[in-house]
Amino acid sequence: MESSLEEKKCTVCHQPILPTYYFCPNCGTKVNAAPLSTSFMTQVGIYLFSIILPLICFIFITRWPGLKYFRSNDPKAKIIGEVAFTLLILSTIIIVWLAYVWTQGAIKSLNDALNVDLGNLGY
Repeated sequence: MESSLEEKKCTVCHQPILPTYYFCPNCGTKVNAAPLSTSFMTQVGIYLFSIILPLICFIFITRWPGLKYFRSNDPKAKIIGEVAFTLLILSTIIIVWLAYVWTQGAIKSLNDALNVDLGNLGY
């Protein structure tokens, strides 16, 4: 009968490892992903980044941590990911709406200015 130590081995050096190890103690190979932080400050950072991400035109989408939290098996981390996605979607909608309102205002202002100038010329 094999012990739990022998059930899992490092894929690189084939030394026995415990299922709770994140790295092989023999060669240092990553064997498990470390749990995601769910601290208050981590949540604040993820949520703020989700809100400002549309403002920077998704340039840093590959650095956005919300995706790995959303895909996590940890229920608390998954909720953080869901909130981050919701904030991202809402802030994107708000940014698009504000851009539309600003564009319409600029077009109206330009149109009014042109009508005034053309009116002064007798057209």
